[in-house]
Amino acid sequence: MVFSRKDFIGLRGTSADEIHYLLETAETMKIVLGHKNKKAPHLQGKSVIFLFYDKSSKAKLSYQLAAQYLSASIIDMDPDPQVNSIAEMGQIIDQMGGDFIVMRHPMAGTSKLLGESAAASVINAGDGLNENPSQSLLNLMTIKEEKGRFDGLKVSIIGDVAHSRVAKSDIWGLCTLGAEVTVAGPPTLIPPNIEDFGVRVVYDRYEAASDADVIMALRMQWERQSGNLMPSLAEYRQLFAVDRSMLSYAKDDVIVMHPGPVNRGIEISSDIIDSDKCLVEDQIANGVAVRMALLYLLSLGTSKTPGITKEVDFSEGKTSERKRWLK
Repeated sequence: MVFSRKDFIGLRGTSADEIHYLLETAETMKIVLGHKNKKAPHLQGKSVIFLFYDKSSKAKLSYQLAAQYLSASIIDMDPDPQVNSIAEMGQIIDQMGGDFIVMRHPMAGTSKLLGESAAASVINAGDGLNENPSQSLLNLMTIKEEKGRFDGLKVSIIGDVAHSRVAKSDIWGLCTLGAEVTVAGPPTLIPPNIEDFGVRVVYDRYEAASDADVIMALRMQWERQSGNLMPSLAEYRQLFAVDRSMLSYAKDDVIVMHPGPVNRGIEISSDIIDSDKCLVEDQIANGVAVRMALLYLLSLGTSKTPGITKEVDFSEGKTSERKRWLK
């Protein structure tokens, strides 16, 4: 299969074959990570620019290690307030010869806009309340390693669904692969019409956990919430925390996941976090392999073809056309 994309913006619209191919490639990359010398030459001579308007130390470190292990050059670029637009930023990076841009931004749609404006390959590391596809891929990789399949799996996503971009990517990916997805949480934290995504909505954690193979707890997105959407943390913990009483309704071999960082004792009880049912550490380990796979496949899926672009000749005061190599 050829992964013929210039950019990777989201799992919505990504086919099951493409997702399986990404996961198989990540499994190969994980073998590379198991070697004493983790270096692979696949991106030698390429540059990866990090453009994080939203802070995330864990995500950035995972992408940076992925790029380093593939022998790419890494540039951590601070957003410049003097640059007027995302499109202009992409054009500047193009003019300097950048090959990949990994962007995280608080506004939905910015990664897509950057990909349309830049010749460099763009990876969405999270855009507003839209998607965070690489985080979802590492979740899918962890499920595949543990369960060996997706078709017919019962997966429950519990918590602040409305403000979680990971939850949206998880829903698109899991439904595409044939899983049965249930979402649960306070009514104020469930997006309207989310059933249109192909999921079941419940408002009781025990109903959500009933016969579940996988339970995904979500981080409470305090920084993205507006207004008083919950009476109190104590009430949320009582009604929706993943604990032993909840897991007693799930299958005996249920696994518990979380995108991190976990608010211990709120989203998941401490004893479950410390148990062998919780796979948060496996998710973190799989993150580097998934991001290596993304960078590698994007490097194969694009080819340089000549195009025409317009530029302004300020010395002449007029517009001229020139040929430019676009990926």
